[in-house]
Amino acid sequence: MKDSEIGVASAPSATGPRRTRVSGIERSVQILDYLQETARPATGYDIARAVGAPLSTVYSIVEELVARDLLSRNGSVVWLGPKLYHYGLAYARDLEIITVATHEMHVLSREVGETVQICGRDGDMMVVEAMAEGPGHFKVTSRIGTRVPLNWTASGRLLVAHLDFQDRVALFRRCAKASPTGRATVDPVSLAEQSDEALAAGIAVQAGESDYAVACVAAPVRNNSGHCVITISIVLPEFKVQEEPSRFADAVRRAAQRIETSLGWQFRQ
Repeated sequence: MKDSEIGVASAPSATGPRRTRVSGIERSVQILDYLQETARPATGYDIARAVGAPLSTVYSIVEELVARDLLSRNGSVVWLGPKLYHYGLAYARDLEIITVATHEMHVLSREVGETVQICGRDGDMMVVEAMAEGPGHFKVTSRIGTRVPLNWTASGRLLVAHLDFQDRVALFRRCAKASPTGRATVDPVSLAEQSDEALAAGIAVQAGESDYAVACVAAPVRNNSGHCVITISIVLPEFKVQEEPSRFADAVRRAAQRIETSLGWQFRQ
């Protein structure tokens, strides 16, 4: 990368203030973030327009990222590269919480016979971090890495419940979006209130908000400060929650408590 791409600011002049430049590292992160958020390959032109960078700058950085396997190229488009996966594996190996949660995820999936997910928060989005598919024919559309707006999911309400009420209102006002089914709540005050209620109950349930006829029963995994760090959730047909609501709620609560106990977290209100 050229010096002008790596954070070197131009010298102040007698006729104007110092002009700063966006560093090459920041541009690289913008490119990676854009691809992650859109979840599809893109051309250099699409990326440059989205991040507000000169096309020549984006092309130069993309070439270097491709050369280092941080991006992969397929014709005119680029996508996240294999080295990022290797970084992720190395990072995950040192995350005790993921190791413990993944074990309990599989235990819960066998217990209830349904798909179970571990979810976390990335800014304004909920992200599926791990997943154990149930043994039946019912398949869910979300996969590991799927990102959806916080207001579409039971987990999303729990993952922001530690924020002050007004901060939650502001967050939902900024990020709440209409869901494909049209059933997801978008009112920021209502969402902030539901977040409080879900954390107090230790359970959040949504049905048909993001996918038709699909329900999710989620429990918070809370650290010693009471923050919901991740959630563990059962994803299943909506009619099953209506038939046996307490069975699934009790099972996912117990799984969350086992994770907390294994990690030595004992939050008390």
